[in-house]
Amino acid sequence: MPWRARFREVGERLNPSGLLYSTYEQRLFAELDRDRLPRHVAVLADGNRRWARLNAPDRPLVAGYRAGADKLREFVRWCDEAGIQVVTLWVLSTENLTRNTEDVGPLLGVIERLFVELAGSKRWRLKCVGDASLLPERMAANLARAESFSAVNDGMQINVAIAYGGRHELRDAVRKLLEVEAEKGTPLAAVAETLEIDDIAEHLYTAGQPDPDLIIRTSGEQRMSGFMMWQSAHSEFYFCEALWPDFRRVDFLRALRSYADRERRYGR
Repeated sequence: MPWRARFREVGERLNPSGLLYSTYEQRLFAELDRDRLPRHVAVLADGNRRWARLNAPDRPLVAGYRAGADKLREFVRWCDEAGIQVVTLWVLSTENLTRNTEDVGPLLGVIERLFVELAGSKRWRLKCVGDASLLPERMAANLARAESFSAVNDGMQINVAIAYGGRHELRDAVRKLLEVEAEKGTPLAAVAETLEIDDIAEHLYTAGQPDPDLIIRTSGEQRMSGFMMWQSAHSEFYFCEALWPDFRRVDFLRALRSYADRERRYGR
């Protein structure tokens, strides 16, 4: 790394809330190549529980969930400021639902409040992507109502992955495809013979949207955990050591800069 860039990063770490940090952040934002920014950014907001154990050991884990939700609100604004068209936030996996009730209950409450608040912004369009049948009935109804309320907005598209699993999504896509063909009276053998890749893509949770160009994962984990298995075939990945509540705007801008500096090959 050039010494000037290294100096800026060291200075920022030593004085994260001061003038040097602010100047560096503004410079990063100003230097972004707008023609090379991703259309769709997805994030695995990982590390909320670990953050809570480190920063609020005397408080329940819900403190970490709330801190994570606050960061998601900031992240959405950062994406909007950068001109990102689509954002996907993975906040609850199907595996998360297997945790004990005392842990999952408060998390569901935080997620529901976050979704309803973002949908009520009168700016963004919200979509819940995941298996809603796995959620409490009342919560699923509230999410659907909020999603419908936001449909008239013409701003950034925000997908919130709730009760989401990559294998669940592919299963549901195939089920829907077979259901549609059955309603047409198409024999199963004919479906198998004519099935194309786009036929499955049309039934994904994110059908009609561009695939994620950039996927960010925090907390130092360098795996995808089944996230957007189909859509991420040609995505670029950015892994960050920070726990999600500690993820900063400068980390986001570095991710965008890293993406802009890459040559995308799309498997070629």
